Amino acid sequence: MRDRVVAACRAMDEAGGPLPLEELAALTGWSSRQLGRRFTEVLGTTPRAYGEALRTQRLRPALRQGRAAGGTVLDAAFSAGYGSVRAFYEQGAARLGMTPSQYAAGGSGERLLWSAGPAVVGGAEERRVLVVASLNGVVAVRIGDDDDALLAEVAAELPHADLAHEPEVLTDVVAAVAALARGAGGTVDPAAPDQASPLPLDVRGTAFQAAVWAALRRIPAGQTRSYAEVAAELGRPTAVRAVARACATNPAALVTPCHRVVRSDGGLGGFRWGLEVKRALLAAEQAI
Repeated sequence: MRDRVVAACRAMDEAGGPLPLEELAALTGWSSRQLGRRFTEVLGTTPRAYGEALRTQRLRPALRQGRAAGGTVLDAAFSAGYGSVRAFYEQGAARLGMTPSQYAAGGSGERLLWSAGPAVVGGAEERRVLVVASLNGVVAVRIGDDDDALLAEVAAELPHADLAHEPEVLTDVVAAVAALARGAGGTVDPAAPDQASPLPLDVRGTAFQAAVWAALRRIPAGQTRSYAEVAAELGRPTAVRAVARACATNPAALVTPCHRVVRSDGGLGGFRWGLEVKRALLAAEQAI
């Protein structure tokens, strides 16, 4: 089954975006309904969403390059494979988390809220968690010791976004993230991995990153998976290093539990926030 899903993915990879479901069904030998169901079982997303993510993957660098070269936003749209202006603005804004013009301008005009609070990571180590959110959901979670340094990381990615400190608005969100830091994570529903967390997400990444992050959200608290197991689940067993990179670039730590992925030999592997934090998180989740 996974080989046929991979074949559909490769066809969309080569096309640079979504393909008609009937065309993908003919390629795989399934009916359109079977393809949709099995694609979602393997990757946790639909063929259409996967293809749109691929097109967005092309759109981001096209917008950045166009800005640097003095090109227009519409030049980037057609370069990325959008067939009409309407589709570009309707779908591009949803995928980018802002209008294409805003993204091309480094997030100009986008309003993001942020707040931070204390978190006892793994029930033992005192740290700070910083949460950045849009109107659609959590954009980023950072773990560290200094709020200003954590905020600077986000500001560097979207230098012209309006980052507003709104602790009252985000009180419940920060509290929920702090609970995850203590190890109070829940078991997810494999049928709806993106709805497993009480916190909605508004993360931005490539199609492959999105598939990896969805797989991470299917790992129950108290359990781990190896990088190789995640790659195999996605039908791409040779993509172990790519899975590790996707874990390393996970923008929403804790909400998307990249700390639950370890090496095949039982070693912790890497973790952006330090191996002691990863070890403490795993120990706390396994104790609950």
